[in-house]
Amino acid sequence: MSEPSSPNTTSTVHTKKKSFDYMNPAVPDELPLFDMPLVKATAESLEGFGTIVTDYMSHPVEIVQWPAQGWRKIDDGTGDEAGHLDGIFEFWWEGDVLLGQNMAVNDRYILGWSEQPGLASRENPAPDRSQLLIWHANYHPDGAQLFYPLDNKPFVAALAKTGDDMKPEDWVAFYCDGSFGLCIHPGIWHEAITPLSQKSRFYDKQGAVHARVSCDFTKEFGVFLRIPLVPPSE
Repeated sequence: MSEPSSPNTTSTVHTKKKSFDYMNPAVPDELPLFDMPLVKATAESLEGFGTIVTDYMSHPVEIVQWPAQGWRKIDDGTGDEAGHLDGIFEFWWEGDVLLGQNMAVNDRYILGWSEQPGLASRENPAPDRSQLLIWHANYHPDGAQLFYPLDNKPFVAALAKTGDDMKPEDWVAFYCDGSFGLCIHPGIWHEAITPLSQKSRFYDKQGAVHARVSCDFTKEFGVFLRIPLVPPSE
């Protein structure tokens, strides 16, 4: 399987105003933490959330047909023709801060911290990375999203499948040993991927419409969600 070029030359730079400043999230210095359970990712445990990916270049990535506006249906064979974007999604730690860059959609993010944001430092030479505190998550109503670890290193994917009425207690952290990737179903809440290494590179493929529905946990629930970054006990 050949590795995709990076960055994706078919991507366009987004110039419109966005709902969030992902590189400067407006979050409190400290909030209560809400712990999510950690389970081993298997085909069975991921049922309803997504599928295991072993061949990332041929694995199907679902596109959802554009919704009808009224009682007249969308014509067959239309409304799902935008196709996909693909590229490299990089994740790396700087001290206590986890950052990401999705070259498929030309976007950069602060994904979370290993300490409360008010204590976190990008210059910390000896960070404790046994946890990630996340402030935000989203889902894509227009299509699935595939992540495959190009360096075969372990990672954790935090997911929820309860639609717009999602609550912190709906979240599950899935531990993946790096021997496979994930294809997250349309409509499944996620916050990218959390590597267990200093830096990790993933092949990313997703719908070209790239619609996002987001939640800011700090504003809606007054918490940070805590993802455990250790192998599960079983």
